[in-house]
Amino acid sequence: EAIAWHLMAAAKITKDQVLMFLGQKIFVSMMPPIKLAKLLRLGFGQMVHQGDYIVSISKLTKWLETIAKNLGVAVLYGLAAEDIVLTPDNQKAAGVQLSEQGLDQQQKPQPNYTPAEIVNADFILLAEGCDGLVTEQFVRKANLQRQANPLFSVGVKELIEVSPEQYENFGDTRVVHAMGFPLWTPLIGPGLFGGGIMYAFGNNQIAVGMIAGTDWKYRDFNVQDALVRFKEHRFVNKFIEGGTVVEAGAKMIPEGGFYAIPRDPTTNAVGKQNVLILGDSAGFVNMLKIKGLHNGIYSGIAAAQAVAEALDRPDQAAELYTRRLEETPVIKEMRSARKFRQTVAKFGNTAGMPLSTLGGLLPRFNIEKDYQAMTQAQYRHKCPAPYDKDSFIAMANVEHREEQPSHCHIGDTDICENLCRPRYGMPCITFCPAGVYEEIQGRLKAANPSNCLHCKTCQNKCPFDNLRWHVPEGSGGPQYANM
Repeated sequence: EAIAWHLMAAAKITKDQVLMFLGQKIFVSMMPPIKLAKLLRLGFGQMVHQGDYIVSISKLTKWLETIAKNLGVAVLYGLAAEDIVLTPDNQKAAGVQLSEQGLDQQQKPQPNYTPAEIVNADFILLAEGCDGLVTEQFVRKANLQRQANPLFSVGVKELIEVSPEQYENFGDTRVVHAMGFPLWTPLIGPGLFGGGIMYAFGNNQIAVGMIAGTDWKYRDFNVQDALVRFKEHRFVNKFIEGGTVVEAGAKMIPEGGFYAIPRDPTTNAVGKQNVLILGDSAGFVNMLKIKGLHNGIYSGIAAAQAVAEALDRPDQAAELYTRRLEETPVIKEMRSARKFRQTVAKFGNTAGMPLSTLGGLLPRFNIEKDYQAMTQAQYRHKCPAPYDKDSFIAMANVEHREEQPSHCHIGDTDICENLCRPRYGMPCITFCPAGVYEEIQGRLKAANPSNCLHCKTCQNKCPFDNLRWHVPEGSGGPQYANM
């Protein structure tokens, strides 16, 4: 067990801070009201993280893979799933279609071409992360329903190696969450949902990140600019000044909560028949706790139990899985935060956060989709110099075969030119963390798909819903070692 914790870079949190940043220098602790909320069993009390663990997800995954292999599980590499194949009567899933490999940029086969294959399966567990391509296609095919629109945030993170003295001052078991500057200043703005994070990562490394709700209204906002401003704050800077970024990355987080979980309208199952939806693919992130990994693990356990129970009746697997979920903390947690994110989106941070404590007394708000929130307003804290996205991508160790077709698609470039440019200035060029989109000879192009971090911000934030992410060849994308 000790070896396992070491492999996962796990550390038990002993110092937990939630701060409000008031400008670039001042901060106040929010822990007294949060601890009081925990005592009174109010939702915000879930933000206390003392006793939780800091874990490298990359290392956790590799450790679990080793356990699976030792149990005889075949783990396949270099393959990308593209769609779920239904039976001829379209009543249940028969397998998974893999993507073609070895095409050139004009979709023509190269000498290493491999046609799309179908992997037949009695059970399919969808655990492909936030806004999963196969998951969302299945949601449409199976007519699964959500009671509210899914909402998202995008997070960027840097792993910074600092001096031994700085790391010792920060502490080996410390976690910091910060709201306020540079995302939110009450009354005068800006008014984005989200905040900064810092946590110890061992080996003189501190993870520093910024998470912003993708319902932002600012046409020129880029979460990496906000990360720069966060790192400039006096509280943060003293721990990381002079440090070296050794790894970086970006991903989206599902924030829609309980009402955005896709369910079968007939059975209320999270999935349908022999297809189960797990973790971030289902949206199991508790926004009051600001955590979802634990729910992903619980849902995986529930799915495994359901499959074992349904070996001779696969059509009932999704219903059995949902019953198992109800027995875990997952659904209880999701219910506890069911109106939080929508209330904040409806009323803004300043009014929405205190109002959200009313919980069940509030009506359920179905908020517009994130891309519909864009306006012509500009972000107040833009950096004077453009963020160095090339260095960020290099630190994410992004790999794609350069000759393959682009997996980042623009629907109608006339929309970009005639509607988006004059109104919003083609914001995807700014907000894409990987710099995939560029203006070339007056037209928007997905010029750098090989840089793609697979965060999928583009298809959720384009103000005209005109960008789509498709699966690249297998093994492509960021190659995180420690994140």
